[in-house]
Amino acid sequence: MKSSNDIISLEKLSFDELAAHINELIAKDFSKLVYLLYAVDVSEKKLKQILAEHPNEDAGKLIALMIVERQEQKRKSREQFKLPEQDIPEEDKW
Repeated sequence: MKSSNDIISLEKLSFDELAAHINELIAKDFSKLVYLLYAVDVSEKKLKQILAEHPNEDAGKLIALMIVERQEQKRKSREQFKLPEQDIPEEDKW
């Protein structure tokens, strides 16, 4: 996982496929999982708390849920702060 394209490809997975991928990363390439969580901007503190509160649940599903929730938060934030194109003065456009 080296680029935003990798994150985009993860977004195309079903929830169960994402959870399975995360479980595979936990088992085989933990550093790649850490990078993914950093790239998606999942809160480390919240992640540790959720995993500690649910020790007998599938970690892949818990982490996948956090990733999906974070991506949804970012999508809503972008929509909220997006300006309509016509509201940008011509001299401020790139």
